[in-house]
Amino acid sequence: MSAPHPSPPSPASSPPPPASRPVWRSPLRGPRLTALLGVVLLAGITLLFVTGLLSYAAYNPDLGGGVNDKTPGKGLLGFYLFSWPTGPSWLYRLTQGLHVTVGIALVPVLLAKLWSVIPKLFTLPPARSVGHALERLSLLLLVGGALFEFVTGILNIQLEYLFPGSFYPLHFYGAWVFMAAFAAHVVLRMPRTVRALREHTDPAAAADDTGLVAARPDPPTMTRRGALGLVGAGSLLLFATTAGQSLGGRWRRTALLAPHGGREPGGGPNGFQINKTAAAVGVTARETGDAWRLTVEGGGRRVRLGRADLLALPQHTAALPIACVEGWSTGDQEWSGVRLRDLAALVGLDDRPPGVLVESLQLHGSFRRAALRDNQVRDPRSLLALRVGGAELSPDHGYPARIIVPAAPGVLQTKWVARLTFGEW
Repeated sequence: MSAPHPSPPSPASSPPPPASRPVWRSPLRGPRLTALLGVVLLAGITLLFVTGLLSYAAYNPDLGGGVNDKTPGKGLLGFYLFSWPTGPSWLYRLTQGLHVTVGIALVPVLLAKLWSVIPKLFTLPPARSVGHALERLSLLLLVGGALFEFVTGILNIQLEYLFPGSFYPLHFYGAWVFMAAFAAHVVLRMPRTVRALREHTDPAAAADDTGLVAARPDPPTMTRRGALGLVGAGSLLLFATTAGQSLGGRWRRTALLAPHGGREPGGGPNGFQINKTAAAVGVTARETGDAWRLTVEGGGRRVRLGRADLLALPQHTAALPIACVEGWSTGDQEWSGVRLRDLAALVGLDDRPPGVLVESLQLHGSFRRAALRDNQVRDPRSLLALRVGGAELSPDHGYPARIIVPAAPGVLQTKWVARLTFGEW
């Protein structure tokens, strides 16, 4: 007698889809929580994108044949709407401070958002139709792009260059991939988000068609309002331990997450933040001693000046901050030196002087050469600085001479200047 065939499993005994498996049993998940987190991210990421574009424009990316722009092959992605101004002097300090501080503060919101939708990442089948497959692909690019941008940004803030290749092209192209997926996601999900936000007033909108609500939820240990409060408290904590690096002054002591490129520079006129030291880029006392000369070229003429020659020229003073792409900035420092437009006049370019290519003594590292726009050269606050706070520049702050220009990123405030080429280069 043949053995009886086992009966097929009933639908009730079939394994539930991943979105409803016991592992996803939190009673907090639901379309309203996800929608609230999404609205916060929509506002925050939009601000990050706008300030990121402003940071890109601040580098004057069209100058110097790629000297300033570290994103080759960018094509149409490298657009910007206006030339970067020199005023107000704190402009880059504000825009980049917002970019970094808001980005750090959004980390708990991003993690909470990913937690809230994680069941959707494991739904089966992975694609039910062409449209569903495209939606899943956009979700993959969205999640991967968000993690990539936040991780590379945080590593750059902390001066930890652990990623393969240069930060600039990685973060630049990663931002465009992420924002394309983000825009597609917003368009696809906005009707559902609006419906979920109306849940408390419209009972019909409470029906879950998202697959986020657990089929067999565990007993709650906190309310959704409490969960949102926890996320908000985390964001406020990160904001409080980051914002001081942009505010400067005494507030810097609260910036526990501020980047530290080695030990703090101490007190005195030169006692403010630096990223790269003279030793780190191969600049020694031999190159910056009595034999140092500044070469100024332009208009078919060339002059060479020692430090004593520069000190004999009319000296001017400007109170300007330094603000870096990592988000930190100083308060206004009192810089003194020779105006860039006066140096242009030495080679006959005193009538509307053009832009300038600045070259440093540093042997390696990014931005050994940087280009400044003509409006930056003409600004009376733009200096080849020789002193700060009434004292000579320290070696780490660019002795014997450095550039200081209002509203420009710190990497364009070239230290250890060796050559200025005005006009065509």
